[in-house]
Amino acid sequence: MTETVGVDVGGTKMLGVVVSGDGSVLRTARRPTPSAGALVAGIAALVAELSSDGPVGVGVAGMVTHEGVLRSSPNLPGVADLDVRGGLESLTGGRVVVDNDATCGLAAEWMLGSAVGARDAWLVTLGTGIGGGLVSGGAIQRGGQGFAGEIGHMVVQRGGTACPCGRLGCWERYASGTALVRLAGGASRGFAHGGDVLDGARSGDATLRAVVDEWSGWIALGVSNLANATDPDVVVLGGGAGSDPMVATAVASVLGDHLYAPSHRRLPRVVAARCGERAGAIGAALLARG
Repeated sequence: MTETVGVDVGGTKMLGVVVSGDGSVLRTARRPTPSAGALVAGIAALVAELSSDGPVGVGVAGMVTHEGVLRSSPNLPGVADLDVRGGLESLTGGRVVVDNDATCGLAAEWMLGSAVGARDAWLVTLGTGIGGGLVSGGAIQRGGQGFAGEIGHMVVQRGGTACPCGRLGCWERYASGTALVRLAGGASRGFAHGGDVLDGARSGDATLRAVVDEWSGWIALGVSNLANATDPDVVVLGGGAGSDPMVATAVASVLGDHLYAPSHRRLPRVVAARCGERAGAIGAALLARG
């Protein structure tokens, strides 16, 4: 099978990879994410730098239609109703697939990582916010418009903490990596990232261990809602904070406390993601195979 190109577009940087037929990464390239008006041209320049004639897959955080139009994005100010696929196909002259970044990450974990062989699976990414991707019945699900998987905006606390989306009590306000830092006291206590808090808990700090336990309970609450709705075989936790195996262990230990009828069912496995920071780019390349 021909090699394919995958690009993961983040708020500050873009990561591109060339993936071989067996899923191995052959080449990588990085560039800063350009401003809204130059975004498509910037992606095209990154693709050209990777020097491949294969089809191109692109993952972007936000609401991506089946036609590859980015309706809105939390990480890309000023981007709205941008025809990413059409613009890239015009600039590159080749086939382009555009999808949500968490859906691309799911593709990597399902085809090469922690969810290989699963008929029904979720990827839950815990970072600045929460993203999600779903495999159901052996197929990736995107919903009627392409917007499935915006699980970070499930409301888990009516009238709760304000969310940048404009609503109150969204799951990502309580269970994202950002939420973990806030629960631990934030920058005033020297915590810049969720990993800082996890490292402290792992080293034996009882206060931080209690914070991680509270945070894991919020994750388990949301995961139980997903499990009650879709009955997955496995839930993969990824993202900057979620990929730590300690988190998967903590969530699995309390999932049954939240799940409907836990004594009458097989609980979904909760596991850490394997594909790392390149998951979105790798998954985009895999989806470009068609």
